[in-house]
Amino acid sequence: MSNARAVSSTYLEWAKLCSPAKFNLATSGVMSYPLAELHVSPQDLEINGPTVYGYAPLQERLGRKCQVNPDCIVTAAGTAMANHLAMAALLEPGDDVLIEQPTYGPIFEVASYLRANVLRFERLAEHDYQIDTGQIARRITPKTRLICLTNLHNPSGALLSEATLKTIGEIAQKSGSLVLVDEVYLDMVYDQPVPSSFHLGSNFVVTTSLTKAYGLSGLRCGWILAQPELAKRMWRLNDLFAASPVHASELLSVMALDQIRKIDERARAILHANRAVLDAFFSGRNDLDGFRSRWGTVTFPHLKRGSVDDFCEFLRARYETSVVPGRFFEMPQHFRIGVGGDPAMTREALNRLGEALDEWARSS
Repeated sequence: MSNARAVSSTYLEWAKLCSPAKFNLATSGVMSYPLAELHVSPQDLEINGPTVYGYAPLQERLGRKCQVNPDCIVTAAGTAMANHLAMAALLEPGDDVLIEQPTYGPIFEVASYLRANVLRFERLAEHDYQIDTGQIARRITPKTRLICLTNLHNPSGALLSEATLKTIGEIAQKSGSLVLVDEVYLDMVYDQPVPSSFHLGSNFVVTTSLTKAYGLSGLRCGWILAQPELAKRMWRLNDLFAASPVHASELLSVMALDQIRKIDERARAILHANRAVLDAFFSGRNDLDGFRSRWGTVTFPHLKRGSVDDFCEFLRARYETSVVPGRFFEMPQHFRIGVGGDPAMTREALNRLGEALDEWARSS
């Protein structure tokens, strides 16, 4: 990715216009939760609500979920807007911001749009996409304002240890920087739930939502965790982006949070089924390699032979199946597979992906 000022997201443009397919492995979240399962009636909804800084019932539920004071919560339209709002509040033109590589494209693009000077630290495939904290320490400058990373990592699904995050926080503290952690996938660590990095220190800022882990993308229920004074600044800045929220979405989000255990159990069942099929798929392949996370909906294999872009076009045209080309994550010889979809569809999509790889190998 260049350091020129971004005016759009190349990945999201591709995702909206080019990724849809009958057999979709390009979507990174859990399949959509049915509205009927929330048991909502028209009497439960209103068009208009209080136009203030945070709808109190939603703030209370999010505070309980995240185990934080509601004064630390700023709601936003999904994690994407949460990231934009947080970075807009924290960065001035010319500030240095350290961003992981590979990364989710819109994070880099927002920083570029805000005219920050983007510096990078690597998460290497050969090291299972873990972070060398020494590299971060070496790349901190007097102008560094922010360190940005994802946990679980997007696109690999790698989980960072608490010790690594604490060390990053200490490095940032010494330089007067903040650490922004996008945790939108973190709730998918089912067998060993991980507390939010927000609890590791006052210089951590966290973004997340109900989108990826719960199949509730359409609610656009995202939020930022920040210290109260910083949260207050973000609320005021958000007046320039979204003067008032969609109240029906706030009401539906409250209902969803009241039923989050049931919604979570559904997501776990979907991922349990799909990851078993994904493991079986990889066990028989010698044309793909790379780190495979135990958690989350995404994996990011390396294609040993041929052009990934050409293969992705071939896969979609001949097998009606889509994956995400690795160029959107700065690794053009990889592609991202998402396994949060309907289990029957996911099983068939992985079968078609395997057939496509076999034909690709023969033709190569």
